[in-house]
Amino acid sequence: MTNSIISEGKTTNEAIENGLKQLKVSKDKVDIKVLENENKKSFFSILTPRVVKVEITLKESEKREEKPKKEYDNNIEDINIAKQRVEEFLNNWLSKVDNSLKYNIKIEEFTIFIDIKGESAGTLIGYRGETLNAMQSILSSIANRNFNNKIRLILDIENYREKRAKKLEELAEKISKTVLRTGKSITLEPMTAYERKIIHSKLQENTRVETHSIGEGDNRRIVISKIS
Repeated sequence: MTNSIISEGKTTNEAIENGLKQLKVSKDKVDIKVLENENKKSFFSILTPRVVKVEITLKESEKREEKPKKEYDNNIEDINIAKQRVEEFLNNWLSKVDNSLKYNIKIEEFTIFIDIKGESAGTLIGYRGETLNAMQSILSSIANRNFNNKIRLILDIENYREKRAKKLEELAEKISKTVLRTGKSITLEPMTAYERKIIHSKLQENTRVETHSIGEGDNRRIVISKIS
């Protein structure tokens, strides 16, 4: 993939969009530098079409985070076997934790979806989903045992993931407004890759701010900055 390109357009936004299409990446994965501003005018510019140039460079931090795409196993027979394994584990484990806990499991688009509900289900979520994520890792290991190809599994508890995603999107919107008002970059608290993706996705259509990740492992954070 090309690391840096010069893109043109009639406006800054158009130039950025053209560059993103050429690089085939979202805005949160690049740094943007305006080379020729659409607001700069001269007498001679009246005689020639207005052209805005921007330099778009792939972020180093995002390069490190890129991983080869995993092709999930489309063999429905293996997926059904994995589903049975997970059901056996949940039937045994949940009965020991709390008999009131119930789960729903289904297969959609070659993915196993599990949703757990009950009076004490909230205790299985943990601080900002830490326990939930750990449980998903365990269930995924059980589902994928002895399979060569990855089988995707997603666990949710009391619709936590949907609620958390909404809160993160609201946070992204709020922080972006603060960044635009003050002109100062803001670094968020450490988040999981799943949560960082929500922030990046929410702000990638905002042409006035940019996002990138810093740090390693559990301390990886998102920085939201104003595009100069």
